Amino acid sequence: MESKQIFNPKIVDDVPEITPEDLKAYVDKVTLIDVRRPDEFNNELSHIPGAQLITIGPDLDAFLSTHDKDDEIVFVCRSGARSGRATLQSRALGFWKSVNLQGGMLLWNERKYPTERSRKGG
Repeated sequence: MESKQIFNPKIVDDVPEITPEDLKAYVDKVTLIDVRRPDEFNNELSHIPGAQLITIGPDLDAFLSTHDKDDEIVFVCRSGARSGRATLQSRALGFWKSVNLQGGMLLWNERKYPTERSRKGG
């Protein structure tokens, strides 16, 4: 079993963070969890291709109670605040490879990296 972590996150206010550039290089090798509301997931900021929408609260709690703790997870939100909380929550439960996307979708979009909108939901 591979236990090496892909990212070497920077710790900001106790939250391990990676840059959009870090994520772009490995986006297809991690589990990408967007913790925003469904209406935000498909709004003008869209979402990162391949991201799963798992809103903070009961949905995230359920995901974390059943997911593999050795998985490399990147949490995303609009600006990085909610996903930072999700990262801390996951780490407290033993997800030691989880990280936060610095700047969230705002910074991802500013870098003009790929986004998509789902046709269903939201």
